[in-house]
Amino acid sequence: MKTEPTVYNLLNSIAYPEDLRKLSVDQLPEVCKELRQDIIQELSCNPGHFAASLGTVELTVALHYVYNTPYDRIVWDVGHQAYGHKILTGRREAFFTNRKFKGIRPFPSPIESLYDTFTCGHASNSISAALGMAVAAVQKGEKDRHVVAVIGDGSMSGGLAFEGLNNASSTANNLLIILNDNDMAIDRSIGGMKQYLFNLTTSNRYNQLCFKASRMLFKMGILNEERRKALIRFSNSLKSMAAQQQNIFEGMNIRYFGPINGHDVKNLARVLRGIKDMQGPKILHLHTIKGKGFESAEKNPSIWHAPGKFDPETGERITANTSDLPPLFQNVFGGTLLELAEKNTKIVGVTPAMPTGCSMNILMEAMPDRAFDVGIAEGHAATFSGGMAKEGMQPFCSIYSSFMQRAYDNVIHDIAILKLPVVLCLDRAGLVGEDGPTHHGVFDLAYFRPIPNLTISSPMNEHELRRLMYTAQLPDKGPFVIRYPRGRGSLVDWKCPLEEIPVGKGRKLKDGKDLAVITLGPIGNIAARAIERAEKEKGLSIAHYDLRFLKPLDEELLHEVGRKFRRILTVEDGVRKGGMGSAVLEFMADNGYTPQVQRIGIPDEFIEHGAIQELYHLCGMDEEGIYNQLRVES
Repeated sequence: MKTEPTVYNLLNSIAYPEDLRKLSVDQLPEVCKELRQDIIQELSCNPGHFAASLGTVELTVALHYVYNTPYDRIVWDVGHQAYGHKILTGRREAFFTNRKFKGIRPFPSPIESLYDTFTCGHASNSISAALGMAVAAVQKGEKDRHVVAVIGDGSMSGGLAFEGLNNASSTANNLLIILNDNDMAIDRSIGGMKQYLFNLTTSNRYNQLCFKASRMLFKMGILNEERRKALIRFSNSLKSMAAQQQNIFEGMNIRYFGPINGHDVKNLARVLRGIKDMQGPKILHLHTIKGKGFESAEKNPSIWHAPGKFDPETGERITANTSDLPPLFQNVFGGTLLELAEKNTKIVGVTPAMPTGCSMNILMEAMPDRAFDVGIAEGHAATFSGGMAKEGMQPFCSIYSSFMQRAYDNVIHDIAILKLPVVLCLDRAGLVGEDGPTHHGVFDLAYFRPIPNLTISSPMNEHELRRLMYTAQLPDKGPFVIRYPRGRGSLVDWKCPLEEIPVGKGRKLKDGKDLAVITLGPIGNIAARAIERAEKEKGLSIAHYDLRFLKPLDEELLHEVGRKFRRILTVEDGVRKGGMGSAVLEFMADNGYTPQVQRIGIPDEFIEHGAIQELYHLCGMDEEGIYNQLRVES
């Protein structure tokens, strides 16, 4: 819902950054105060990513104040940080629709605004994208165009960030990289880079002195570009000896400034102006606090990453009583993993910066030496799991489906070829709702299906998830994919005996004679309701098969369907092209069956954001959509 408009002294007069730039520097702290309050008020009743955007308020204001946006490019790394940016760039009046169906997109997107310069949803891409823009500006002769990459919230642990840094160090560019160091991703940042950034110190006064001296020497003709690089290398060596530590960024010939307080907006604006026209790549290191300005979020930034509705005055989160509801699939995964690990000493858990989101934290708390958070590094998570599996361990690697796309080659090269026993648990598979197209996990069935040696499965309910997890860790099962959706299952009493499911064996849920419905995963529960309705209202007799496994297929089940039915309807929470429906079509063609096969799934387009039920309806995957397909005459 839309909150009552709040009258602000300054924010009400700012529709776009050009309005912000009319203010004096001394007015910026008040703008930050009002912007932070506006974010708090809006998100208290229209939930979204909260703490990260509070931590970047001063940075956002300073960037739009100093730079001529949108001509100057600001490239955000993950949109968690960018709500203030949206409010200052013409979307304040519509911000109450943020993340809602047909409303403002959940993350910055050039499709929505000229101020949003690049696709923003998966971490660690900002440096590479911004470097491309900076080089393009040079190629086009736009020497006055500035490009800034804002990376942080744990994204520096991603390998792509280092690939971008490496290329920036050896390519002619004037890119500014701003490192928003808040010691966080969603949970606390992990790894050596976190500790390195925490310890890194250098004199900002020293850097400013060097900058002014170099400008003077350039004007006098004493310094050219080649001599400048040599001087930087010599300067870096002196600083390393004095500080008794090597600066990794300056070791790559990237000028380093900081660390400075990222919440002092006046000083931040001054520093940005000072380095704005400096030639060559440079990095500005900020220390910020995730959740800044809201006490509850500062104390518990993980919980307040996306807290849902809350009281903006007291900080009390507004939560519904869920004790009588089925559990979240992620919690069934977390509880079952611990149960299995207690019996199987080879089991270890791996997650790329999502222990709370995927419930790996349950194993971490009980067995901290057997669970690993590797940071935002999905490719490494897969290969790391492969390495452990090669030496006799049984890794359960939990990654959100859309993020697993970033580890595709690692799964092929480092797991599948050697048929290593890694269990890849794909959380948030299928449509995920308000996070939109960068987060929908709809491609995994299609992109994993062609890979040899993989077993690919999806449980219809919580009992099936537990049994698939048990089956996957048994000897000689090889690489095993289990995909399950965001949200709740269908069984309140979710615990059940852990029993083996024969690999590649589906099940007939009900018999019928008019047509067959084949489903994969929890969407089968929606299909079951549609089947019941169609039989009751249309007098149809409909068979329902839960395929369970996309690979290997249950050929006995499919032969039965092919021989018995002239009409088949497949239903999956994944893309229609290349997914389960395509596999059924291939089987029927390969075996000489000629039924009419209709496929329900994600169409060949990127699906927008909105509540899951709204998106299911949009794609014809809800009960109504499936029912409408069932009642069509053969």
